[in-house]
Amino acid sequence: MALDATNLKKIAGAGNQNLFVYQSTDAVGTIAGSGYFNNSTDDLKQFDVILCVGATGGTATVDVLIVSSATGAATVTCTNGT
Repeated sequence: MALDATNLKKIAGAGNQNLFVYQSTDAVGTIAGSGYFNNSTDDLKQFDVILCVGATGGTATVDVLIVSSATGAATVTCTNGT
């Protein structure tokens, strides 16, 4: 599936780092893939943290992603924070 930006919510942050939560039926590996968050380049920046709630085979999963790059109109990449 693709990013549903309505499920990306900023829950905390100040200064240079923000904390988001994102919920999807996609697997965390898919969500962490390069370009998944491309439609949110205006919201995300390098070093932001995303608490990611995904699903694998219908079972909820959770992981922490760190935005490793997010430039203006370019590709958003994330790394698994655990």
